[in-house]
Amino acid sequence: MLKKEKNNNKKGKKSQLLIVGSLLILIGVSVIGMKIFLDMRTDNLEDKALVEFYEEQEKVDEDLPTETEETESKDNEVKPTNSLNYIAVLKIPSINLERGLVAKDSYYNNVNRNIKILDESDMPDQENGNVILAAHSGNGRTAFFRNLDKMQIDDTVSIFYNGYEYKYRMINTYDIEKTGTAEITRNGQKSTLTLITCRHNTNKQIVIICELVEKI
Repeated sequence: MLKKEKNNNKKGKKSQLLIVGSLLILIGVSVIGMKIFLDMRTDNLEDKALVEFYEEQEKVDEDLPTETEETESKDNEVKPTNSLNYIAVLKIPSINLERGLVAKDSYYNNVNRNIKILDESDMPDQENGNVILAAHSGNGRTAFFRNLDKMQIDDTVSIFYNGYEYKYRMINTYDIEKTGTAEITRNGQKSTLTLITCRHNTNKQIVIICELVEKI
């Protein structure tokens, strides 16, 4: 009798372990599946936003509003800051990067979601201004600047904005300590683009300086 009870207890424990193990596997598969689904949905949303941006870019030169109309439309227009609406596109052929940029006040203007336009940044159309962009390096999904360290002097970078392509040339790169602020060394008499990311597995940040060479 005692043997039977012991065997029954062992079988009961094995059954419980199997049930718990199966549940844990099911939960793990569900979590992974949900992440894959959300990533795919985000990719589709981003692809659609990129296509829409280029379509709007082509229309800008076709029907430019007068100064009065432009002022009125800006005053009356209400833009949802949580929608994925690209205002520009960054393209770096040498590292195979093409990524939409959102407005500074957008929910997506965050290094954990996209390439960020820093608050201190100018836009490409400001004379002698400095466009400042930052993004993660590493291996994560949002590590859009993972290959920034592979860029070389004279590499070209384009920003498509407001109907124009602003073409920049890389002229300098240097490292700084990761302190929460970045010292930017540039020629204030020229329009520039600054790209910033962390140097992976270090306490350093890479700063890349590009100068505007052409507006198309």
